[in-house]
Amino acid sequence: MVDSLQLVIITGMSGAGKTVAMQSFEDMGFFCIDNLPPRLIPKFWELIKESGKVTKIALVIDLRSRTFFEEIQDMLVEIENTKMIETSVLFLNSSDEELVSRYKETRRTHPLAMDGLVTEGIRKERALLEEIKGDAQLVIDTTDLSPRQLREMIIKEFKTEDTKMFRIEMVSFGFKYGLPIDADIVMDVRFLPNPHYIDELRPLTGLDKDVYDYVMSFDETNDFYEKFKDLIISVLPGYKKEGKTSLTIAIGCTGGQHRSVALTERLGKAIKEADYHVNITHRDRGKRKETVNRS
Repeated sequence: MVDSLQLVIITGMSGAGKTVAMQSFEDMGFFCIDNLPPRLIPKFWELIKESGKVTKIALVIDLRSRTFFEEIQDMLVEIENTKMIETSVLFLNSSDEELVSRYKETRRTHPLAMDGLVTEGIRKERALLEEIKGDAQLVIDTTDLSPRQLREMIIKEFKTEDTKMFRIEMVSFGFKYGLPIDADIVMDVRFLPNPHYIDELRPLTGLDKDVYDYVMSFDETNDFYEKFKDLIISVLPGYKKEGKTSLTIAIGCTGGQHRSVALTERLGKAIKEADYHVNITHRDRGKRKETVNRS
């Protein structure tokens, strides 16, 4: 069961940066939903309570009328134990001139000016949202902000001590099954001694101690590992400073069973010890075609 929930409602002027805001909350570990109808909030809350896992939610809602805003408030009141929900409204604003410029760049049609001028749609929307803006706990003017600056401002306001803003995804794989398409760094370890040719090791994987010890028993493995580890540890601060929220490091051997698995485990542990948040996945472990496997 959920004991407490942080709920952020993201709203504001169309074109002021709600998409960037939602992506920023996703990076902070929020469960994000775009344009959830208010009448579905109670049912959604019941599902959240049953899961017992989600504690941070961001709802992106275009509040273009006072009735719509009041409907959300009414729905929250009806939810059981709403006193355990910490609710805040983030309102994104921007100047008329900047909004017009953004609409021209994207060639989008303003939702309130389907058959008229963009400026007229902006005027109508601003009038409808005036009261909602006054009720918001945080108003951010994005007129002079780049997407990156907006993201940094949102993270500064809403991140908590347990927010993991930069994580390392470690992936082992087999080249015979293709490269991981989302990898930022790929290392090929097919040059290392292969446990596949040891009969008693062939059915095992790099997660088994016998295979792990075999792979690490060679000087060439340890020489490579130390140099690769030092390289990776040295570049991580640069990726973090650049603003990346995740970095995927893929290590591959032929079949993704032995060498890549063992080295991914070892490097992942070293990166964790360097105080980074690490997830380890062995993409192809267990995929075996014994007649041609040379992992």
